[in-house]
Amino acid sequence: MNEKSKNIAVCIVFAAVLFGGFFLCLYMPKSEYSNSERRSLAAMPKLTAKSVHSGRFMSDFEVYAADTFPFRDTFRTVKALTADGIFCRQDNNGIYVADGVISAMEYPLNEDSLNRASERFRYICEKYLTDENRVFLSVIPDKNCFLAQESGHLSIDYEDFEKRMADMADYAEYIRISDLLERGDYYNTDTHWRQEKIMDVAERLAQSMGTTLLDDYTIHTLEQDFYGVYYGQAALPLAPDTLQYVAGEAINGCSVYDWQNEREIPVYDMELAEGRDPYEMFLSGSLSLITIENPKAQTDKRLIIFRDSFASSLTPLLISGYSRITLVDIRYIHPDSLGRFMDFEGCDVLFLYSTLVLNNSDTIK
Repeated sequence: MNEKSKNIAVCIVFAAVLFGGFFLCLYMPKSEYSNSERRSLAAMPKLTAKSVHSGRFMSDFEVYAADTFPFRDTFRTVKALTADGIFCRQDNNGIYVADGVISAMEYPLNEDSLNRASERFRYICEKYLTDENRVFLSVIPDKNCFLAQESGHLSIDYEDFEKRMADMADYAEYIRISDLLERGDYYNTDTHWRQEKIMDVAERLAQSMGTTLLDDYTIHTLEQDFYGVYYGQAALPLAPDTLQYVAGEAINGCSVYDWQNEREIPVYDMELAEGRDPYEMFLSGSLSLITIENPKAQTDKRLIIFRDSFASSLTPLLISGYSRITLVDIRYIHPDSLGRFMDFEGCDVLFLYSTLVLNNSDTIK
């Protein structure tokens, strides 16, 4: 083949790729949600004279084009494999893999964020609580705490993090649980801890708050594989997790009410276990306000937990120690609204939050 023929062939291939990609972008079905990344994808922006003149249309269109590019997940995987295998990057957009475990770098420590979280908790105490209420605080370390140092990734000083948070929250008794945890207590592909691994954590919290838990638990395993939120973010072909849940007499016999949607819900929602995020099976995921009643409780103790998603899997393990547990997520409900739904009189109060939320507390109302 002479030089002219080669140039013509290159031009033809280039034109085929260019126009083929254009028509794929134009006519391929567009998804509104990314199951792998657990987020809604950008919609096509409206074309108006105002949006074009301001430049907003093109900036929004750029985001839309990136979200709806043909074979996007395949290209994400190629990028991740290239970054790891060829360029030997330590992470891919803050996500890294160490010994088959996926984690996200949480760095640096944001003292202003810790202070904001502490002041929001203080506001709740001053607004609703009296000397009759006992107040506790516990910090859940994210799994970067147990992976970063060995794998050479950036990490906050978690001991310093706990100490700062405990010192700021001088209105609460601090319950340390980080010494009970290790990296095997967390899912390999997800942010959260494994429920079957944290019964010792529940026991320490219960003892510190002056109650006793039953130990008649059985562990059940779901048949389907569990691909956590980090799996989609990493875009790497890694092995899935197995999802297990803990059942017992108190758990099976309790009733749960979802105030946000005004409905009864199960402790473990098996339909959600087969959905986009199987971790949502635990108390139906991120709900603003739910109440758990234990009719067979041997005590009249009541507990209010201000929490994030980690508490969804922990709380069932505490049910046997209380007649009622109320879960409040002030990322979704403003504290000023709580008096309309809740009675704080005589209740113990636990602020239970992960370092991920405390270090990014702008999500708290």
